Amino acid sequence: KPTQVRADDPSVVDGPFLYLSGETALSPLTPQEIAGLRRFFALGGLLLVDDAGPREDGTPSAFGKSAREQLARVLPDTSPISLGPDHVLFRTFYLLRRAEGRVAGSKNLEAIVRGGQAQVIFSNHDIGGALARGATGAWENPVVPGGDAQRERAIRLAVNVAMYVLCSNYKDDQVHAPFLMRKRV
Repeated sequence: KPTQVRADDPSVVDGPFLYLSGETALSPLTPQEIAGLRRFFALGGLLLVDDAGPREDGTPSAFGKSAREQLARVLPDTSPISLGPDHVLFRTFYLLRRAEGRVAGSKNLEAIVRGGQAQVIFSNHDIGGALARGATGAWENPVVPGGDAQRERAIRLAVNVAMYVLCSNYKDDQVHAPFLMRKRV
C-alpha cells in the first residue's frame, strides 16, 4: 500500500522503491534529508522521479529541474545518463521502444547509475498522470498525443519499472538462456 514518507524519516528505507512527483520546484533538501536518501541508496533502493508538469515535448518543469539539482547534492559522485530502448528497463517484462506517460516527450529516460544499477530514474513523461484514476475509476488525465494506446504503453512502462525494482538487471544476465533453450525441446 503506498504511503508518504519524508526523506529524513528512518522508515524511508523500509522498502526498495520511492516515487517522487510534482509540478512545482522542490525546496532545498536539509542535511537530514540528504543523509536519509544516501542511506536509502546505500541499501540498494531505487527512486523514480516523475515530472508531473512537463511540456508536451518533454521539457522538464520547475519540479524536474529542481529534482535533478537536489539529487545531485545527494549523489554528487555521478551525473544522469540517457537510458534508451536498449537498456534492460525497457524489456524487464514488456518490450518497449520508448518511454511514454501522460505526455510522449523524449523517447529516453535519464538515470543516475551506480555500480551498474540505476538508482534514480528521471521521467519527463508524467507516468503517474497517465495511470491516475478518479473515485469513479475514470481516467483523470488525457494522454497526448497518443490517447489510449499511449496510456497502455505508459502502464507497461510502470510495470517494467516495478519489475526492475524487484529483479534488477536479471534480463541482462543470459547465463541461464542456454539451459532454458535446452529445456524447451
